[in-house]
Amino acid sequence: MPSPATATGPIGVFDSGIGGLSVLAALRRELPLEKFVYIGDAGHAPYGERDTGHVLKRSQLLADYLCTHHQAKALVLACNTATAAAVSSLRARYPKLPIVGIEPALKPAAAQSASGVVAVMATRSTLSSDKFQILLSAQPPSVRFILQACDGLAAAIEQADLQAIESLSQRYIQTLRHHPDGGTHIDTVVLGCTHYALISDTLGNLWGPKVSLIEAGKPVARRTRQVLQAADLLQATAHAPPSRETQCLSTGDPALLDQALRDWQVGRPNLRASALFLP
Repeated sequence: MPSPATATGPIGVFDSGIGGLSVLAALRRELPLEKFVYIGDAGHAPYGERDTGHVLKRSQLLADYLCTHHQAKALVLACNTATAAAVSSLRARYPKLPIVGIEPALKPAAAQSASGVVAVMATRSTLSSDKFQILLSAQPPSVRFILQACDGLAAAIEQADLQAIESLSQRYIQTLRHHPDGGTHIDTVVLGCTHYALISDTLGNLWGPKVSLIEAGKPVARRTRQVLQAADLLQATAHAPPSRETQCLSTGDPALLDQALRDWQVGRPNLRASALFLP
């Protein structure tokens, strides 16, 4: 079993690949004194197109590694699919460890929408999960949610395939705009996958200025601060420059994570990724 958490320990963050970098960036802004260990499980990505059992097994393996090898004082599941599949199991596995999950921002979107029609772009796995269906059923009946499974989009972002990103984004947005259940009235879009936040500029241009995009990085960062403060685990002082207090690991090709760190301007210019072997 891992040692008891201390305030000087790092916050463990993981995702199926690079998508969680959007959450890591928000965490670093919200908690500049903290240390982070980020794992992109690129060797097993994308989670959104895997079965629940596979995602649960990988999430448990990554959590065990972060707690055992890095003495993580908290875990942030920077992946909607992993949260839906594994957050309850991980909280039972580590009952004394602060664990923060992420979920599509349906409630903020419902509150913001003037037209009452909200689109949700997410992975098929997230949209079909029990956790998402419970979240959806808790929203005001006056707000209509149009759901779109964006197959292949997370993988295209993972590979930085700009042509595929543009093509898939256009396809799914057009499908939503022409949805018979009020697609022309969509004024708010929930980005229900952390990967999608990395291409918010592209999506924003395609949707146009009258449509607002909502992602969950900032709320997750604020929630992480709250749970650390409640557990008396906030770091009081920084021991090194922020770029040196963040370690990035990839179970796939670390060069892809390196490139993503530069492309998405996370921790630049000194943050670099290393390879991690977890079978």
